[in-house]
Amino acid sequence: MQSNIQFNTYFVMKTGDNVLISPEVTHKSDWTMGTVIDVENNSFVGTVISAETPSGEIFFEKEYLFKPAY
Repeated sequence: MQSNIQFNTYFVMKTGDNVLISPEVTHKSDWTMGTVIDVENNSFVGTVISAETPSGEIFFEKEYLFKPAY
């Protein structure tokens, strides 16, 4: 008997988490490492993440354009 149950592996980001920032946001050739500095629940677009890179650049965009850096 095969089960159709899928488990949610959703990662909830919080301030201080290390993340990778999508090239769509940074306009660089690869994912960029950063640290979450703010998580905003925007009623129009959903969760918005703000992250700062080690060089001091700050990027913010919808949550799906960030992924956890383990």
